[in-house]
Amino acid sequence: MKTMIGLDIGGTKISGCVVDQGGTTLARGRKDTPAHDPVAIVETAATLIRELSFEREIAAVGVASTAFIDHTGSTVLFAPNLSWRDLPLKQLLESALHLPVTLENDANAAAWGEFRFGAAAGTADMVFVTVGTGIGGGVVTNRVLLHGAFGIAAELGHLRVVPGGLRCGCGNRGCWEQYASGTALVREARELVISETPHAARLSELCAGDPAELTGPDVTRAAAEGDPAALELMSDLGT
Repeated sequence: MKTMIGLDIGGTKISGCVVDQGGTTLARGRKDTPAHDPVAIVETAATLIRELSFEREIAAVGVASTAFIDHTGSTVLFAPNLSWRDLPLKQLLESALHLPVTLENDANAAAWGEFRFGAAAGTADMVFVTVGTGIGGGVVTNRVLLHGAFGIAAELGHLRVVPGGLRCGCGNRGCWEQYASGTALVREARELVISETPHAARLSELCAGDPAELTGPDVTRAAAEGDPAALELMSDLGT
């Protein structure tokens, strides 16, 4: 039975799985990402693919990453957490593996997965939004995944929602993900702790008074406990 391998290359880990044509996962694997060494990332990804391929007939490989991918689906234009700039990742992996490789932005890949096998199965049009450290997105219109002229049409997190607003990692100001993401949540919570307002007493307790140690899970824990400050932060982010 021919199977495929899907790989997700992130800033901290590289996750892989073997799937059949119906989308069923047959095996999984994971390796840490050597994020500051572009060449080592490619080598680690290729090694994981080889391990997952052992004694299996693999037809193709799909690689998703938190990155801007060019419109041809061959080059990583920019990956802020991986030190990749204008990297011909498709060619490098195909040369190393002797398998056809499809390269895609991770949010686009997730959107296509939901369109094919998940919540949007049976529809013709959908918008998919990922909310985590930042905000990602994928758009399917008339059953076609939207890429745009430069390959990055669905980067929803980098829509400017506050002109002249906070500086974003992409270089622009006022991007959506600066106001409605895990990063935004932690930034606002730390500012509350720094202010030494009694309103932030529980948040301060969770980080032992050191704002730099406060994390997203800490804020979530406080909100689950009913802490007014954490609930207010969650409400602001959601709005």
